[in-house]
Amino acid sequence: RMAVASTRNKQVGVIATKATISTNAYTDIIRELDPEINVIGQACPMLVPLVEEGWLHDSITDEIIMRYLDDLLEHDIDTLILGCTHYPLLRSEIRKLIGSRITLINPAYETAKELEKMLNEQHLACSCVRDASEPYPYRFFVSDDAEKFTAFANSILPVDVKTAKI
Repeated sequence: RMAVASTRNKQVGVIATKATISTNAYTDIIRELDPEINVIGQACPMLVPLVEEGWLHDSITDEIIMRYLDDLLEHDIDTLILGCTHYPLLRSEIRKLIGSRITLINPAYETAKELEKMLNEQHLACSCVRDASEPYPYRFFVSDDAEKFTAFANSILPVDVKTAKI
């Protein structure tokens, strides 16, 4: 919805994993909302390992980002959906490389805003106050290397991640 609302020239780019691009999920939803929008998808499989290595501000990452985005930029996109959970961590690098004329959309953020709105409308939002005596109120469960996740999470999250469980 945010991409549809943001585009001025009806040229929307999507960067995501190969699997996400192959489903055409973003294209189908966007075209359902506005059939005149042209959606150009670009799989960017190398960005996930770069993020996981912590190479967020590295010349190699910049080079790979531009290789992936060159075709999208030739289509004169004015809106770019960061369609993988890892990609918003590259937002500042992408912004630096493509400039400010292209609107960047973070679907995770937009989904969280929609969820908050829905929970409030349905009177399901938690109004409880966190117990300050609980030292680690967050629990993280992962499907891969828990130690690597913990180190990575501590580099990007505003909370201290002590442990993660597989």
